[in-house]
Amino acid sequence: MKQIPNLFTLLNLLFGCLAIVATLQNGIAIQYDLEGTQLVNIPEKIWLASLFIGIAGLVDFLDGFVARLFNASSELGKQLDSLADVVSFGVAPSMILYQFLRLSYASQEDGLHVSQLWLAPVFILACAAAYRLGRFNLDASQQYGFKGVPVPAAGLLVASLPLIYWNESAEWIHGILLNTWFIYGLVLVLSWLMVSRLPLMALKFTDKSLAGNLPKIILLALSLLCIIFLKWMSVPVIFILYILLSLGFKNR
Repeated sequence: MKQIPNLFTLLNLLFGCLAIVATLQNGIAIQYDLEGTQLVNIPEKIWLASLFIGIAGLVDFLDGFVARLFNASSELGKQLDSLADVVSFGVAPSMILYQFLRLSYASQEDGLHVSQLWLAPVFILACAAAYRLGRFNLDASQQYGFKGVPVPAAGLLVASLPLIYWNESAEWIHGILLNTWFIYGLVLVLSWLMVSRLPLMALKFTDKSLAGNLPKIILLALSLLCIIFLKWMSVPVIFILYILLSLGFKNR
């Protein structure tokens, strides 16, 4: 029974690996329209990476629940969980950003021959995730709240980008997601948020009072509305709401 939570953690790692494979198997496709204009895109199947990261997020939530259910928490499980999270929510999302950055450069003149030096910065995200998780394992004060954005939250945000790109028709959204400086900026902001010491709430209802759970209830209600009206665009909005509500209620 004590190994069941660890099996869930290893499933998390498995889906993270599958997400990386799904990202690597989608190369850039070059086509030409009737006027001879070069059109560059990444095949739509990269959304499989988003799916696998999403499943990894679900399994990551369940392994903690199962550990509490069977009273099977252990130091090994804690370390395994962090190792799996580095892959599923650090490396795999970095690979998604790598493909978006390649696509961004490929849309520019001679962009297909961009140096790897210009693509490598996306892996700052993976490095920040590893640092954040290592620090988390040594900090016993983060049981009921977080210092810095949790790695799964940042990873799931990045995982939403392919789904937004291929399901939203607005040109301004595509323009932002394929903007080179937006991608660099996103990497830096998410990396800083993870390694920062911003006081952020953990989504655990340990307090039975309404006042103690008010920010979580507000977040859940707003998240539901966002999902109904914004669909995949709700993910970055919910991410921002999570940070704002955490900071707004930090003294309560």
